[in-house]
Amino acid sequence: MTRDDMEIVSAVQTALAGKVGTQLVAMWASASFSWKREGERLILTAPDSFRLDRLRRFKGELQAAAVDVIGPQAIVDLRVAEQSKTAVVGGRVTPIKGGPVQREFPGLVAVDPAPVESAAAVPSSPPAAPSTIHPPLLPSDTIEQSPPPAAATIFRLPSVPAASHNASSPDDSSDQTPAQQPHRMARRNFASLDAFVVGEGNRLAHAAVKNLLSQLGRYSPLFLSGPPGSGKTHLLEGCWRYARQVAPQRRTIYLSAEQFTTQFVEALRGSGLPSFRRKYRDVELLLIDDLQFFAGKPSTLTELQHTVDTLLRAGRQVVFAADRSLPELKNLGSELVGRIGGGLVCAIDAADLQTRLGILEQLAGSHQTPTPKTVLEWLATQLDGDARQLAGALNRLHATSEALHCRIDLPFAQRALADLVRVNRKAVRLADISNTICEMFGIDEQSLQSESKSPVVSHPRMLAMWLARKYTRAALSEIGKHFGRKSHTTVISAEDKVSEWLVSGKKSLLLPEGDCRLEDVVKRVESQLRLA
Repeated sequence: MTRDDMEIVSAVQTALAGKVGTQLVAMWASASFSWKREGERLILTAPDSFRLDRLRRFKGELQAAAVDVIGPQAIVDLRVAEQSKTAVVGGRVTPIKGGPVQREFPGLVAVDPAPVESAAAVPSSPPAAPSTIHPPLLPSDTIEQSPPPAAATIFRLPSVPAASHNASSPDDSSDQTPAQQPHRMARRNFASLDAFVVGEGNRLAHAAVKNLLSQLGRYSPLFLSGPPGSGKTHLLEGCWRYARQVAPQRRTIYLSAEQFTTQFVEALRGSGLPSFRRKYRDVELLLIDDLQFFAGKPSTLTELQHTVDTLLRAGRQVVFAADRSLPELKNLGSELVGRIGGGLVCAIDAADLQTRLGILEQLAGSHQTPTPKTVLEWLATQLDGDARQLAGALNRLHATSEALHCRIDLPFAQRALADLVRVNRKAVRLADISNTICEMFGIDEQSLQSESKSPVVSHPRMLAMWLARKYTRAALSEIGKHFGRKSHTTVISAEDKVSEWLVSGKKSLLLPEGDCRLEDVVKRVESQLRLA
């Protein structure tokens, strides 16, 4: 076991002592038990099934201590190892053929048995005096004898700063060389707050998360709502990661509503409800994702309600996230919804153009092949604000480029992602666009189709043509005719001009209530078109 493993095991033992007492931990660190760490897996081996059953009563506390030190991905395995039996043959202790036996228990992973002390290491008895009565023992005349217990494996917590115990961060790497590192499965790293792309639609939520980290309990509960792919999970993961890096000793738990429900059901079936409640009601920061999953689960909702009440009374911080707004979560119960509403509610909008472009630029940096800025700008204008969809489109573009050995440019991107862009566009009629633009800008349809070149009319008309090119499959001539223009070149010019405005981010349009940024106008129009 490496020094890093020893330090982590020692830290887990220290955290466990605060939950069950030093007496039990001292017993589990005795010669009859052995500790071992394999990546995120912590293995505690008992000498026999009786003591394993006693140990399993504290599985919840062991798991909580491991999560505190290693992180939410930590797994605790409780195992029992039976030493091989030995026989006295010819005055010497000899292992019986077959070696150590490892018992398997439901839910536990079978591994190689714990190391057994060799026969050479067993203190030998003084040679017996020759006997004239009994003949020497033959191999078939064996006497079973259990070997003495193995040497104790006890780890002491070294005197190092608390910040060095940063193994709980999901993306922390060991200082070991690849040959020294144990085999582990690849896992996704938790997102970082520094990597979050801040835009107009998520600025408040991002600021709220950063502020609560400096003063836990100030805005509790904090509720983040927004459509899928808007960055809710990113903020929760970044909050957990930052909290663990700044204060590793702080009890912080991040999980989904589905995981909370599963663990609650397991606690009910296994009579481990007290351990479950201690785990979640004795934290300083609790983050739960996908809150809408609790709908239709009254028992779990009741437990969650009491957990939230306990944490709020203690001044602890609770953070929820859901893909629905708070009024849409009335099926969670008026009490829970009321408590959430009494905290801070932050709605996250779908990413606007500038935010989508920032996300794409950040994602493009993770690819070995550079992506031209023109391609990223085109993707930002063609796809919606779902960050997952943007990532998928960029992955597909680079995979296609590698498969066909083609250089990535705008024509290649348009060919490679043509079907994806087409599916992303919702079927919208030209009449829907005209009606929405007229209502938004307070003009009538005749003015929109007139020859007027006044910005009050021409700018909405150009925007309408740009939307027609994005959301319909109408021909250029059909679009020009619908908006009172004769030449299709007018439509092309309007499309290029609006795209240029969007990329620059400096254009404002005049609405009845005053000037409004073009990005906000486009977002409002697209929102209306989705409802049309």
